Amino acid sequence: MTESKGRTLGELLETFAQRRATNLEELAALELDEQQLERTGLHPTLGRVTLAQLLATWVVHDLAHSAQIARTMASRYRAAVGPWNRPDYLPVLQPG
Repeated sequence: MTESKGRTLGELLETFAQRRATNLEELAALELDEQQLERTGLHPTLGRVTLAQLLATWVVHDLAHSAQIARTMASRYRAAVGPWNRPDYLPVLQPG
């Protein structure tokens, strides 16, 4: 959190995009095949997990950040949307 303190939303989005692009390039360079994706490791809490599961978790983790970003960006319009500020109309405006 301290790394992002005081930075603009635009700066944070740019950093997120750059880091994600770098990570995807490094992952692609590994040229993983199906057999490698099925390799397992032991997670201290979850037990045996595959590399494919770990990478899928990474995708969902990024999507969670994207959802946080969308909620943050939408929150500046919370009052402006008036009566549409309801979960059944604009769930993005509701706390995560």
